[in-house]
Amino acid sequence: MNRFCISLSALLLASASLAAQTLPVVTTFPVGTTTITVSALTTGLVVPWELVWGPDNFIWMTERGGRISRVNPVTGAVTPLITLADVSTSSEGGLLGMVLHPDFATAPYVYVVYNYTENGVYLEKLVRLTYANGTLSAPLVLLGQIPATSTHSGSRLLILPDRTLLMSTGDAQQQPQAQNPASLNGKILRLNLDGTIPANNPTPGSPVYTLGHRNPQGLVRSPAGRLYSSEHGANSDDELNLIEPGRNYGWPNVEGSCDLPAEQTFCAQNSVREPLTTWTPTLGVAGLAYYSSPAIPGWQNHLLLLSLKGSRLTDLALNTAGDAIPARTDYLTSFGRLRAICVSPQGRVYVGTSNRDGRGNPAASDDRILVLENRDFIVTSTAAPAAARLRLWPNPARHTITLERPASTAATVVISDALGRRVQTAQFPAGQNQLTLSVRGLKPGVYLVQNGGRAQRLVVGE
Repeated sequence: MNRFCISLSALLLASASLAAQTLPVVTTFPVGTTTITVSALTTGLVVPWELVWGPDNFIWMTERGGRISRVNPVTGAVTPLITLADVSTSSEGGLLGMVLHPDFATAPYVYVVYNYTENGVYLEKLVRLTYANGTLSAPLVLLGQIPATSTHSGSRLLILPDRTLLMSTGDAQQQPQAQNPASLNGKILRLNLDGTIPANNPTPGSPVYTLGHRNPQGLVRSPAGRLYSSEHGANSDDELNLIEPGRNYGWPNVEGSCDLPAEQTFCAQNSVREPLTTWTPTLGVAGLAYYSSPAIPGWQNHLLLLSLKGSRLTDLALNTAGDAIPARTDYLTSFGRLRAICVSPQGRVYVGTSNRDGRGNPAASDDRILVLENRDFIVTSTAAPAAARLRLWPNPARHTITLERPASTAATVVISDALGRRVQTAQFPAGQNQLTLSVRGLKPGVYLVQNGGRAQRLVVGE
């Protein structure tokens, strides 16, 4: 056996061993007839604020102090990408929400929102970063100068299928501004991905998508197109809202439902959208995800909501139309404050604790990313039909490869190494679906070749 075959065999054996690794069980709990196993993927974090499942099948994470990292979902290894020097942390403030461009292979942009200080004034801004060679750089401010305080900063980000971006903002303790259409506080904003204002926003020339929010800290879209947001109440009425463009969500004139005489008058005059459900006393509702996987049948097509003060995960059952919550059930009540959540394509749920945020009682291993999974679930293949795949040959390769793409797909080809670093790009010639590339400049190893949403693994030999 030649040296290349030996090294390739070793690599494949190591990969199989890695994939077979199972994390130690911390606890289990039932969801219907399914047993959910809880394990700790990563420990020793400092206030993870956002978890995003990336197109590279890694978890992308923000920590409130300013660090952005990629987390290996098998080993838990944390690879820092950047620590933003101008992040200002103050109580609840710091580095907050994050989202990745949906066409990441050809537009490797990462959008983040965070607090900063300028001339002694505490503010908030939306920034676009560019990912290349295992780092984030080239910060571009898309929206800034948003008034902020140490509390009520929001802020989650969500990119819609029409390639517009939603950004939630808190009222920054300036309650009347939530009802001021000229203010960016207490809103959900909608922008194009370059920071401009979409022509079809509810008010022409304004980024305001909805108003009347106190402190929205969860934002998610269902496969059916429904938008949901979780929002902190004051002393009563944490809310789970169905977000509709142009609607008013009441704060500070309305808390929760329109059930008091003054609230009923305001609601009738201002097209207030009442919440789908509320919590009194408040839980400090935070991260929100939509669960669509068959891995945990009892959660399928439900919302999963985390809470800080309430220290729990709440399963919110939805009706068929997605506009009512007939039942809610609490789980995961022994890990302290919970803030960030994401779901993998295999149906695993990743939850970030927030016990080091100054309001919790951290254990020695905090903060952690917990994995919630049905270990009895067998993932079936979701491969695209052969005619719709990106093809490449020879594989393994030493000198050149030929790529064949489906008709009418993206022209750009991106090759990334095992750490997600872009190492080569190319373009299919106009009107052609085949391309030959030299790989002589690549070190022996495993690479990912991406063309739009299609990808193939490539092994480069010696």
